Amino acid sequence: MSSEKILWVDDEIDLLKSHSLFLEKRGYKVVPCNNGQDALNLIRTSSFDVVLLDENMPGINGIETLNEIKSINPNVPVIMITKNEEEQIMEEALGGKISDYLIKPVNPNQILLALKKLFLYKDLIQEKTINNYQQEFNKISLELNQLSTAKEWTDLYLKMVYWEIELESLDDPGMLEILQNQIKEANRLFAKYISENYGNWIKNNNGPLLSNNILKEKLFPQLKSNHKQSTLLLIIDNLRYDQWKIISPIIQNYYQIKEEFPYFSILPTATHYARNAIFSGLMPLEMQKIHPDLWVNEDEKSGKNLNEKSFLFSHLKRIKLDLKFNYSKITNIKAGRDLVAKIQNYQKDDLLVVVYNFVDMISHAKTEMEIIKELASDNKAFRSLTLSWFKNSPLLEIIQKASELRFDLVITTDHGTVNVDKAIEVIGTKETSSNLRYKTGQSISYNKKEVLEIIDPTELKLPSPQINSKFIFAKEQGYFVYQNNFNHFANHYRNTYQHGGISMEEMIIPFVTMSPR
Repeated sequence: MSSEKILWVDDEIDLLKSHSLFLEKRGYKVVPCNNGQDALNLIRTSSFDVVLLDENMPGINGIETLNEIKSINPNVPVIMITKNEEEQIMEEALGGKISDYLIKPVNPNQILLALKKLFLYKDLIQEKTINNYQQEFNKISLELNQLSTAKEWTDLYLKMVYWEIELESLDDPGMLEILQNQIKEANRLFAKYISENYGNWIKNNNGPLLSNNILKEKLFPQLKSNHKQSTLLLIIDNLRYDQWKIISPIIQNYYQIKEEFPYFSILPTATHYARNAIFSGLMPLEMQKIHPDLWVNEDEKSGKNLNEKSFLFSHLKRIKLDLKFNYSKITNIKAGRDLVAKIQNYQKDDLLVVVYNFVDMISHAKTEMEIIKELASDNKAFRSLTLSWFKNSPLLEIIQKASELRFDLVITTDHGTVNVDKAIEVIGTKETSSNLRYKTGQSISYNKKEVLEIIDPTELKLPSPQINSKFIFAKEQGYFVYQNNFNHFANHYRNTYQHGGISMEEMIIPFVTMSPR
């Protein structure tokens, strides 16, 4: 039996007594009201699960009453009852102010069906989603041990991202936990796959599209074919694929997706390496050899991402692509607002490159700030925080303005990030790099079973900060902690978002081309 409380507002409510009795027999509590003003007073003083609202009433009509109801309690569902299937009523429904509408004359069963649809919708959706995932769970479990190509791994990861977002909206934490365990198992096997294949990708150039080739293969052909159209290349630092999926619906109010292409970040999945590789079109070792004036080694004190514009300029010159481009790096709200104000100045340029650092700052802030740890306690909360920020950020304003000015839009990132939970003991010297997901240096001690070990960095086209330096990469949800004060730092960094190592979240990232609506 139902126990929902209904406010029924109709100037002929006395003629609907039989309808009210019909609903009350099925457990609903019906509060009758014959005018809009009294209805508003009741809304202010009482709680209702739904309002049945007549559209055509003397005094305050249904639409006026609806608007006032929503200003008092925007979350209460309203079912509009109207004599005519008017366009205005449909527009209100589409605008989300009303949950449903019925055409007079209505019979009790119509009303009952509308109420069931409203109240049972969430339960039905939940049941259907759980059933669908339970079927998908078995398929994924079978697939996991059979994946042999980068494309298969990409497809599986995107499937898991989809289900993680779907299941988080349900009142069933158990199903989400099952999926998260499945993701952990997938990351274990993914790390094995990368360990066995990444070296061959680099040596033989036979792998999936990587950071160093993404612009050459995906952006530059687009720019060549469309000389008259300006393009905004937006690189959002540290944007996980699930975060892209969360903000994508908002962006699609202004842009339509032409292609969404998943590609792989190079190792280490760190800004110093991956983003410089994007701009330069080179692997890190090649950058060091060709541009010793631009490349900054791990052991050097200066900033390691200060030469992105120069790398891009050299890249274009090397491939003989004559483009007029501008470059901006946004690290604070003021810089974002400034770009919004002057973006029209770049309409005649072929390419406007914008690096936006905020998402990366969120993940790093989670490590050091207790309040961010609380706000981004897990992937669901991390996505929610990202979405909330995006809706109110200059980044959205930049995208809106770019659409108005008819810029094409390309969105990508340099790498993702993973929530770590397994401390891995490592012993190093002061020359050893500080990143928690990878280490490089001469004298590093560790358990070989817990890492991907690269004795000769040149095999992965990585430079050696010192002679005989090697690289190690954390796999799955691992993170490196030094032996000294191990427990303290293990607890400090547990359940924080890190990048630099090997996981689906860090390595499989989006490249999306879009055109203005």
